[in-house]
Amino acid sequence: MDIEIKKRNPRLKKYGWWIAAGLFTTGAVAWSILQSGHTTYRADSTGLITAEVTEGTFNDFIRLNGKVETGVIVQISALETGIVEKKWVEEGAMLQPGDIILTLRNPNLQQQILDSESQLAEKQNMLRDTELAMEKDRLQVRQDLISSRIQLNQKKRYCEQQTALYNEDLISKEEYLKSCEDYQLACESLKLLEDRFHQDSLYRTVQIGQMQESLDNMRQNFAIVRQRADNLDIRASHAGQLGNLTADLGQNIVSGTRIGQINILDNYKIVVNIDEHYIDRIYPGLEGKSMKQNQHLDLSVKKVYPEVTSGQFRADLSIIGKQPDNIRVGQSVPIDLLLGEPAQAVMLPRGPFFQTTGGKWIYVIDTDGKTARRREICIGKQNPQYYEVIDGLSPGEKVIISSYSDYGDADIIKISNK
Repeated sequence: MDIEIKKRNPRLKKYGWWIAAGLFTTGAVAWSILQSGHTTYRADSTGLITAEVTEGTFNDFIRLNGKVETGVIVQISALETGIVEKKWVEEGAMLQPGDIILTLRNPNLQQQILDSESQLAEKQNMLRDTELAMEKDRLQVRQDLISSRIQLNQKKRYCEQQTALYNEDLISKEEYLKSCEDYQLACESLKLLEDRFHQDSLYRTVQIGQMQESLDNMRQNFAIVRQRADNLDIRASHAGQLGNLTADLGQNIVSGTRIGQINILDNYKIVVNIDEHYIDRIYPGLEGKSMKQNQHLDLSVKKVYPEVTSGQFRADLSIIGKQPDNIRVGQSVPIDLLLGEPAQAVMLPRGPFFQTTGGKWIYVIDTDGKTARRREICIGKQNPQYYEVIDGLSPGEKVIISSYSDYGDADIIKISNK
């Protein structure tokens, strides 16, 4: 039996490839619609750092690098202006109270001392001359008093004799009156001389006292100038170690200039700079720990400074218990500062991803290990090893914690193995 062969539709033959192209385009558009709103980035697995979310005890602490300083520092300042003539000790030397550190030279001060000595000697000579003159006057007045008393006695006897003779009418009345007047004059003269002697004594006492007070003031001023000369030797006021000595030979040091410090070595503190992120959580009394050459140190926050500089603030920690024997000023000490009590939490290992996301989202790897998807998370506290996960992740999930700087805004990471 013959089978009739039908001819192909010439129009299908002519437009078939157009139809195929349309179907392909339609499929691509459909796939694009299915994937709308998602961007994908392909990453090599060898360049990824992954970690597993775990649950355990979260230790709330921060790791800091502290610097050892003395708890008490005594500043050394120049009391006088001068040029450094001699350095008796070098930085790092152990000092005792009274040890000379520097000797300064000040020619002007030396001239002031010579002038003060000359003025003091002149004042002393003037006081001695005045005392001699007053003593001479005092002796002269005493001599005059003695003469006046003798004359008074003579005038009294003569008056008495003349009175007796006058009563017997042996002398004239004029002679009698004259003798009485001479006696009266002698009495008045003696009284006047005694008053003068008394006033002169008071005057001499006051004048000598004033001059003596002036001389004492000059002696005190001279002693102060002498003390200023002694201050040209800069001495240690406390026992300790000399530090930060900045003076050089020939350098001009102005009065009040700080030239160094004495570190009192019986008490140390550790100074740390902390990120301002923790400023509300740091307060006096917080405890910390450190290990120094296999020696355990217990620390406590002693003082928190309110100033923030370059995103950091300063705090001082004191050493609890016995001071270590091998500790030195300026040493670096690693410190774990405890911010809270340990607690159970979901934990995520730290990684570079945080720099991009700020802890607000992360790429979570699917169970097949070939795809990672972006997911919003919430991170709470953090320590040097882990972040505390408050929401968004569960224990056992795997995440990418390496840097996200190459991923842009990708929602999905396709992980390939080369």
